[in-house]
Amino acid sequence: MSSDIASEANGTEKDTCPICHGAGFVRLNVPVGDPRFGKAIPCRCKRQTIREGRITSLRKASNLQHLRKMTFEAFETEGRGAPEVSVALKEALESARDFAANPHDWIVFTGAYGCGKTHLAAAIANYRVERGLPVLFVVVPDLLDYLRAAYAPDSPVTYDERFEQVRNVELLILDDLGTQNATPWATEKLYQLLNYRYNAELPTVVTTNQAFEDMDPRLASRLKDLTHVRTIPIYARDFRGRGKDDTFGILSQYNRLTFESFSDRKGEVDPECSKRLRQIARRVQAYAENPANWLLLRGGHFVGKTHLAVAVANKVVRSGKAVLFVVVADLLDHLRATFQPGSPVSYDQRFNEVRRAWLLVLDDMSTQSTTPWAQEKLFQILNHRYWSGLPTVITISKTDWERLDERLKSRLSDANVCEMIDIDAPSYHGTVPGPKSPRSTTRQLP
Repeated sequence: MSSDIASEANGTEKDTCPICHGAGFVRLNVPVGDPRFGKAIPCRCKRQTIREGRITSLRKASNLQHLRKMTFEAFETEGRGAPEVSVALKEALESARDFAANPHDWIVFTGAYGCGKTHLAAAIANYRVERGLPVLFVVVPDLLDYLRAAYAPDSPVTYDERFEQVRNVELLILDDLGTQNATPWATEKLYQLLNYRYNAELPTVVTTNQAFEDMDPRLASRLKDLTHVRTIPIYARDFRGRGKDDTFGILSQYNRLTFESFSDRKGEVDPECSKRLRQIARRVQAYAENPANWLLLRGGHFVGKTHLAVAVANKVVRSGKAVLFVVVADLLDHLRATFQPGSPVSYDQRFNEVRRAWLLVLDDMSTQSTTPWAQEKLFQILNHRYWSGLPTVITISKTDWERLDERLKSRLSDANVCEMIDIDAPSYHGTVPGPKSPRSTTRQLP
């Protein structure tokens, strides 16, 4: 202890601390003009007690009991897709380990549901808690409830005290940013919290499946600051989707629709048409090997558009990346169904699942989507993906192309973003190799 601590203290004979003798407070031996003159400050023993109490309080607030198994050792990096997915997961794991050992700046984990964001964030928290270091891990909606609870008459602390505790904690981990009810109050509190920590350069971890452009612009500007924030995207498939039957989810009954099974219809159509079909199949397969930007397959009915779109989805999902395949008419039905009483998912969850999917395959964008509501929903989905640069495959008939909403058509006509491939071939004769359109559900493939 510093030598300027006064020897006097209001202790008792049973006091054990040699400095404050159990009083818990001391007075500094400073000149009269010093602002600290005459003021009692916590003794070293008292500060340790305060620190331990703060850690206990944070551990309780973090509610990590149900996440105690989420450790670095338990994080799976193998068996979740292609080798490059495993490499990316290992890099994310090492980044999380390094951060836990020496927290500095901010780290943001992004990705779809079940990809492992929360596991890594909880592993950081568990690492710190096991070492007796202060950390607060909290799901964002729970954090807002935690703050609101301070307004209750029987709250043991005031709102200001609780907010101060959260924003000044040595390490703050916010899980699921973007899932909160975005009321003005909630938006303002989150901004105040993160802006304070940003300016104070306090270590912070954030997980989110929300695109930055969908957030409050003030929050997004901080999260996108590359000088203080490291963003780690996780594109692994949903580990919760793996069960005893680890197949291709909604595509399992269409797994025969592959590039290998796509027919060039030799002997059925003229040689030039057959050659063109082979060229189209090779081009679409090249896209599936490295999905980037958009691919639009346009043509008549039963010419192979859906076969090629499903082949893309099957190839990509086998690599372990997240894919969402859905027929447009079904997509709109599923969005409407979320408004039904008792719907297991909210409209926002279903809508965001679609527009943020790593690869979205929209089959048969037909004239069934011509209602104003349907046009608006499709535009919102595709406009988000257009500006976000998310890989997207769309099939449409030439007839429906002419009737398409002009805003959608303008996005699809942008050659810098979308490659349009016309399949000029007659409809299949006889047995059609595969169903016209898989009837699917809007959920993320395993």
